[in-house]
Amino acid sequence: MDQSDKLRLLQSYWYSPRRLHDSPTRYHFPGDRFLPNRSLMDLDRAHTLLTNKTTDFKSSKCDEVYQQKLIESQSLNSEGKRIMVFKGSSKSSTKSIRFVDELRQEMATISDNKSKQAPYRSIPKAEMIVLDAPGLLDDYYVNIMSWGKNNVLAVGLGPTLYLWNSVDQRIHKLFHVREEDNWPTSITWSEEARTLAVGYTCSNLQLWDAESSKLIRSLQGHSERITSTAWNGHILTSGSRDKSIINHDIRARNHLASSIKKHSDEVCGLKWSNEGDRLASGGSEKQLYIWEASKMSSSKFLHLFTDHCAAVKALAWCPYQHNVLASGGGWNDRCIRIWNTQKGICIHSIETKAQISGLEWNRHHKEILSSHGYSTGEDQNKLCLWKYPSMTKVGEFGNHEPRIINLCQSPDGVTVVSAVADETLRFWDVFGPPMTGTSMASDLQGLFSSRNSLIR
Repeated sequence: MDQSDKLRLLQSYWYSPRRLHDSPTRYHFPGDRFLPNRSLMDLDRAHTLLTNKTTDFKSSKCDEVYQQKLIESQSLNSEGKRIMVFKGSSKSSTKSIRFVDELRQEMATISDNKSKQAPYRSIPKAEMIVLDAPGLLDDYYVNIMSWGKNNVLAVGLGPTLYLWNSVDQRIHKLFHVREEDNWPTSITWSEEARTLAVGYTCSNLQLWDAESSKLIRSLQGHSERITSTAWNGHILTSGSRDKSIINHDIRARNHLASSIKKHSDEVCGLKWSNEGDRLASGGSEKQLYIWEASKMSSSKFLHLFTDHCAAVKALAWCPYQHNVLASGGGWNDRCIRIWNTQKGICIHSIETKAQISGLEWNRHHKEILSSHGYSTGEDQNKLCLWKYPSMTKVGEFGNHEPRIINLCQSPDGVTVVSAVADETLRFWDVFGPPMTGTSMASDLQGLFSSRNSLIR
């Protein structure tokens, strides 16, 4: 056996488990294979060699070239500090914000600066469409306009109810009341926009099929005019000047599900929550009730708010906080109040200096729009946009000459329409994301050859 064969044999023996087995140091090797074992490693020395930058360890196995390779593999800069690593706060530091929080804070600052430099949209200076609406009632307490999910706007003009299709601008007369002074005073589309509920001056309540233009059913129970209606699935709730609230189950032959008489004056505002578990009712006697759907048959209310100083007609549930309700008072109150209906407290109260006839939440941004009527000053007959939850005014627009009677929102949550006492319907492109070249405004404007159109 020559010298090279002996050297190879020695090397194979040096790295074999047999040598380790025969050595004075005892190691534990479970199984029949040689696997790495932490007991063979000097972890303390390895950690010291990798992290200590001051002590120069002299070792035949750790020469300068090897140390340089270690520095390169650990991504250390010329000063011996790591680069491109995820770094947190040191234990001795008093800062509680970690690296990720710092990044988020920096990004939020950049976003705020961008929003200050370029607002995401502008407040409309003028309406995009105006429709003539002859016969529109100048009555603060009525609710004669509703925009359904089928993109059809239903509006009562005197004794006649019209349907205006916002997609193809077609106008359809649903019915005309022949009885004198028995006009529609409350109009509400059902949730699926298949049925239209219509309340009348002479206490009638009817259900209409808009597609076939046929009367489906008449519901009795009130003794005076019906000024407010609200849907909750198969339940239709109506409020009247007779001070009562009636829940009608339209599936049953005997439709009267429950009747409540807590208000001491006309019930001019009704609104079910988005989840359908709570009902808000406002009356001309300045009171606002919150009802639980499961307890309405017992006439026990959840909350009674008496903060308003005038009739409470404008009601709107927040689309992103299910327990939050906005309410608006009449001429002697002129306040928007935001309520936490879970705790039964008022969160905000904003003096608007004008009668509040309608409230609509922005579903795309945290804002709420209010429509106004009479005022003691110059802030009357306008639309005001408020930022939520700070309730700071974003802007105001729409210098209507007479007061605004009703306000409602399109199904896509971009456009609102105001019913004005000068017998016009005015459409405003105020909600939604930043407008583009294919915005709804340009689409709707292209449907009309002139600025003013006649709804009948």
